[in-house]
Amino acid sequence: MRFTVLGPVRAWRNDVELELGPPKQRALLALLLVRAGQPVALSEIVDVLWAQDPPSTAVNVVHRHVGSVRRLLEPGLPARAEGSRLVRRSGGYRLNADADALDLLRFRHLRESARHAAAAGEPERAAGLFTQALALWQGPTATGVPADVQAHPVFSGVDRELLAVAKEAATTALDSQVPERLPTVLQQFAAQHALDETLQARLIQVLAATGRRAEALEVFSAARDGLAEQLGVTPGPELRAAHRRLLPRPARDAPGPPARTDPAPPARTDPVAPVQPGDPAAPITAPAVRPAQLPPDLPVFSGRQAELAGVGALLPEGADTGSPAPLVISAIDGMAGVGKTTLAVRWAHRVAHRFPDGQLYANLRGFDPTGSVMSPNEALRSFLHALGVPPSRVPTGLDAKTALYRSLLAGRRTLVLLDNAVDSAHVRPLLPGAPGCLTIVTSRNQLHGLIAGEGARPLTLGPLSPAESHEALVRRLGTDRVAAEPRAVATIVRLCGRLPLALAVVAARAATRPSFPLSSVAAELLEGQGNLDAFAGADPSTDARTVFSWSYRALDPAAARLFRLLALHPGPEVSTAAAASVAGLPLRVTRALLATLTGAHLLCEHAPGRYTFHDLLRAYAMELVRDHDAEEIRRDARHRMFDHYLHTARTAATLLAPHRTEPLPLSPPRPDAGPEHLGSQDRAEAWLSAERAVLLSAVGHARDHGFPAQSWQLAVTLELFLDRRGHWQEQAAVQRTALGAARSLSDRLGEAHAHRTLGFAEGRLGRYDEAYGHLERALELFAELDQGDGRARTLRALAFLCNTQGRHQRALDHYRPALGLYRASAHLSGQASVLNEIGWTHVLRGEYEHALARCRQAVELHRRIGDSAGEAAALDSVGYAYHHLGRYEQALTSYRRALGVYREISDRYLEADTLIHQGDTRLAQGDVATALADWGAALEILRELNHPDARVLEGRLRQHRQSPRPTSALSG
Repeated sequence: MRFTVLGPVRAWRNDVELELGPPKQRALLALLLVRAGQPVALSEIVDVLWAQDPPSTAVNVVHRHVGSVRRLLEPGLPARAEGSRLVRRSGGYRLNADADALDLLRFRHLRESARHAAAAGEPERAAGLFTQALALWQGPTATGVPADVQAHPVFSGVDRELLAVAKEAATTALDSQVPERLPTVLQQFAAQHALDETLQARLIQVLAATGRRAEALEVFSAARDGLAEQLGVTPGPELRAAHRRLLPRPARDAPGPPARTDPAPPARTDPVAPVQPGDPAAPITAPAVRPAQLPPDLPVFSGRQAELAGVGALLPEGADTGSPAPLVISAIDGMAGVGKTTLAVRWAHRVAHRFPDGQLYANLRGFDPTGSVMSPNEALRSFLHALGVPPSRVPTGLDAKTALYRSLLAGRRTLVLLDNAVDSAHVRPLLPGAPGCLTIVTSRNQLHGLIAGEGARPLTLGPLSPAESHEALVRRLGTDRVAAEPRAVATIVRLCGRLPLALAVVAARAATRPSFPLSSVAAELLEGQGNLDAFAGADPSTDARTVFSWSYRALDPAAARLFRLLALHPGPEVSTAAAASVAGLPLRVTRALLATLTGAHLLCEHAPGRYTFHDLLRAYAMELVRDHDAEEIRRDARHRMFDHYLHTARTAATLLAPHRTEPLPLSPPRPDAGPEHLGSQDRAEAWLSAERAVLLSAVGHARDHGFPAQSWQLAVTLELFLDRRGHWQEQAAVQRTALGAARSLSDRLGEAHAHRTLGFAEGRLGRYDEAYGHLERALELFAELDQGDGRARTLRALAFLCNTQGRHQRALDHYRPALGLYRASAHLSGQASVLNEIGWTHVLRGEYEHALARCRQAVELHRRIGDSAGEAAALDSVGYAYHHLGRYEQALTSYRRALGVYREISDRYLEADTLIHQGDTRLAQGDVATALADWGAALEILRELNHPDARVLEGRLRQHRQSPRPTSALSG
């Protein structure tokens, strides 16, 4: 038999290609081939074949496909025959194959041979072997299986493996002086990964080294254009450096500086202040990032030509040429719904090309009906993230954030749009401090302080003129329909108060009733005239409540009810599933109702399946829900909503760490709450990432609206996710909220958990006094409650804190009673974790034999209970101990086993951590190239996660490159 999976899934028997059957059967074979020689659990097969909602018959279907595959590969052979290629093992199945039979195994064999040749000082042979390995690639792994199956990490992980080897092969080929062997296969990989700058840079270097300079220049141009079109960014330093080497150098005696030939300004880095005063004083740098945050321009924008001309005149011509220009601030004010944001966004898009360093945008929610004004602190945190600062490196104080923000913008030409501000004080910390930037501010209030103190140029925006209002209706309803009824149009314009938002809502409703005359629209507006408090004024024609109430009354009762209840959601956006839970309705029904609301412009679907209110419409919905729905109805809706978020978050946390999810006394969800079925670790990670802002808001919202138990339980549930992602400041803030919620209930267990999680977060941020205080209080509370596992978890947190400060003996003093508590409660996962942590503490003390003994115990115990994530963590510790004992091959074996598990369970952060350790061992062996490859792979993951550890690893790589004699002293 012969198989391929590096591209189309195919199989041959005696050189006759086999027909592999239906898609699911082909996918099953692909999975068994990718995992050849290893048992694949039945549960994993189901997860791969049905990424979402497996049928109740899934296991039977798998058994049927297995039988078909066995008969296909070995016709006539009994199922359990000796020497069978497909065998049943450990609750799953294993396909036996060797490197001669399977292209993936052949690829890995050639890769390892190439690495050994490179390590042995035979770079030419290594380059040849790498080329042979890559030549086996025929396209994305498992081509031909269903797309949702092919996207599973078990297959995409092989693609990443191939990509890493392509880069490694290019480096080896360049070092070997025989790059001509590689261009064709490298071009195939580069075409598949057009946005991978490292790979494109390697291809440019290989083409240049083989004399194909014109092709190399074409590769750069295509890469540059692709990055601009698809990501809105310019080439990074590695790609620009490869391009520079293609260009002719100016003569040394040429007068004046050399002409700049780069297509974009060189990348620059900016100082990032340390998080805490006790942090290292060495400057920390953040890569220059070109944010592009402007909301989309409105296609049906009309009028405002005079205003656009006025604000356009504020920009000096120097902004186009790059010459120094003053800091320009424009303050646009006016009543709600008058179109301030629309005008600001239109102008910003017109001039964005004059600010090549990007655009920042924040809706400050100054008049949000829920009262959730975005503070300058929150806005600065968002801007710093957008400028490339990891969450954990953002300073804690407002002044420090402002200083860092202005430092990052110094020397840049950036456009900043601050929408919906309360007053001048609200935006002052958000103003850039250096010339060359444009700041546009919108507010319902005139910003006199900004005008007097900062020289802002004011623009008070009034309603549209009658002609502009007429044009707005023409844009939305068409010339013929508007021209046919001029009197009705004039009435509509007058009753809408010439407010752009009101006109848009009325036009949307009219557009959905094309057979109705506009006179009927005007008559309904006249009939329902009323007042909207937010728009109260002397002239009733400027009151917009009539427009909103008419649009609302046109809804069927179910859509109207959903519109009202969604005002109870904390925002900033609501998913379809969450909306269904708020309303207590099935998903299918909710989708249809949401489509009705977006069609009427009462909601905006700003991303697929995610909805937002305009602030005026939220205010109107909030009025309605208070007036029309009893307190009991509102409370039930909030109860369903908090149950939805809490129980879905628990599901996600359990999928990501099934043996580490904190047991909590949760009440079952209401039957109509509708928690989401996630089904896989990837979907759990994606859900938590997408809902993070909503979940953080929900913790405070639950506390403030009578659901303190859900508040602290949700915060504790989010602990591991926020910690692994490095969102330590958010973690501390949300756990403080949880502590207040538990105290309001006099819930001692809730207080204990909140003190523990808050103490750990404070320790992450280096605030050790606060950390010890919270952890010691948690220990007292858990002891009073006779919660042994809670005490053990807290003792582990105290031990971790001691190890962080170098107090290793004190850490052991905490770990020993923690282990005893877990043994007393027969908590095997806790015992295994503590054994590993004790072993790690011995590593820190330099007691490597002791460490090895404890960590091996942890491996065996984790394996016995089926905790693969815990087993991988302990294997990593075993490898680390072996490394420091000089037993490098045994260390690498442990690391490889740990990496295999982390990749299977998609634990990206711990995969990166083990790759770093593996690179340290490679370096100690003298295998510098492979060490750098491991570190580089880890760095890619950490950057993808936007984790603070990325900056630490960048520093180590920089130190290694600068060191004339690199050693394993870089391990840490």
